[in-house]
Amino acid sequence: MDGPVPLHRLDVPAVHLLPFAIGTFDTIGPMSRAAFPHRHTFYEIVHVTGGTGAHVIDLARWELRPPHLCFVVPGQVHYWEGVSELQGVVILFTDDFLLDHPGDHDLLRKLGERPWLTLSDAGMADIAPIVAEMEHEYAIGRPQFAEILRAYLHVLILRAARMSELGGDGSGSPRRADAVTQEFVRMLAGPGPGVRSVRDCAARIGVSVGYLNEVVKQVTGRTPGQLVRQTRTHEAKRLLALTELTVRQVAGEVGFADPAYFCRYFRRETGLSPSEFRRGSGASHHDYRIPSIDRSRPRA
Repeated sequence: MDGPVPLHRLDVPAVHLLPFAIGTFDTIGPMSRAAFPHRHTFYEIVHVTGGTGAHVIDLARWELRPPHLCFVVPGQVHYWEGVSELQGVVILFTDDFLLDHPGDHDLLRKLGERPWLTLSDAGMADIAPIVAEMEHEYAIGRPQFAEILRAYLHVLILRAARMSELGGDGSGSPRRADAVTQEFVRMLAGPGPGVRSVRDCAARIGVSVGYLNEVVKQVTGRTPGQLVRQTRTHEAKRLLALTELTVRQVAGEVGFADPAYFCRYFRRETGLSPSEFRRGSGASHHDYRIPSIDRSRPRA
């Protein structure tokens, strides 16, 4: 996309009382299946039970082979790609909803590093009843429902963290290709100028360049070189749109010693010069607007 990555905020009824929402893709709304890269100021957990296509999170492309449990933490860039008949439950919440269990912040951050879990039958038996109970509590809105939702969310996060440590499905054997790809993506997404060479990444992970090329292409659908270029371009766009750094400074921040070469690179990748992009860009903010739930009478 040519502009900065949109930033979405959570807009739910009485957000100051309950910064939380849960529902299907249809009830949460079209933003829950957005097909363009965007970020959140809130957490999103998705329990995918049906559909085809892919979910792209921080450049890694995850094919849908439901059931899955997916975690997107604030600041991660994600979107749905070529999805059809997407089914499942979406859970949205802010940091304020984690006050009862502050340790969940760290667990969610770790889950964001390995965001895509494919659930075995045993995994579904662990996860599906919790999600169903959360939907039920949110819908009926009886006394203490917020406290009950927080407790269920805490259990859901703990069980997911346990599955993630065991390899995603509880089997204890994470796929080597997934693990290597996730480590590569983490390097690219790290703060600062970071790693700019595929060869350097391969050396730090402890694999050959050929193997890194093979597994990253297998998991994401793109080569490591393509992902490096995409990362550098996205970071350059962010700096140009949202800071007052000079073009020379932006070039240095994304790993180019020669500003002229950076300008040629940027034009090749985007069709615009850095100055043209900066003049035409503007910060883009959107909200997830969640419909009100009628709590005028109890629901069975």
